[in-house]
Amino acid sequence: MLYSVLDIFFMVLHSSLILFNLLGWVWKPTRRANLITLLLTGFSWIGLGMIYGLGYCPLTDWHWSVLVELGQPPQTPSYVAYLFKRILNVEISNKLADLLTLYSYLAALILSLIFNFWHRIKKLPS
Repeated sequence: MLYSVLDIFFMVLHSSLILFNLLGWVWKPTRRANLITLLLTGFSWIGLGMIYGLGYCPLTDWHWSVLVELGQPPQTPSYVAYLFKRILNVEISNKLADLLTLYSYLAALILSLIFNFWHRIKKLPS
């Protein structure tokens, strides 16, 4: 029972974080928090990735542990590929999932940086 609740908890938490990372720059009051979560995500993937493997995410690691306890070990190392399969019942390759994740992250990071610092950019002398 506990692991089923944790499975739902991680599905909601991790999916919400992904959506916030991708779209949090849109609404002005959430832009700073969005930039922080994007930077923390990048730190996890690269910084913690130096220790645990490039692209490491503790939420994925913890969710995978829960799924193993439920007897449903994930069939992919990619959380995005897992979400496509679990939510949409669509299988995508790990490579496609990794590219989609990387390009979406970079686009969101660039947009977040622009929208967080646009007022400073506009004030620069030409």
